Amino acid sequence: MRSIWKWVGLAGVAGVVAGGALVVRDQRKRQAYTPDQIRARLHQRLAESDSSSGPAATANNR
Repeated sequence: MRSIWKWVGLAGVAGVVAGGALVVRDQRKRQAYTPDQIRARLHQRLAESDSSSGPAATANNR
């Protein structure tokens, strides 16, 4: 019975380590952009959403 709990604990530790690695990788991706790049990308996404949505969608934004 102890052996089972040992493996369960080891699997839990491995899961925490893997989750931490994913968080660090995601953080590096976010920090790779400059504020100007983020601003430009947001403006681009806004322009795309405005051009793809019809007049009904802009009426809700008022």
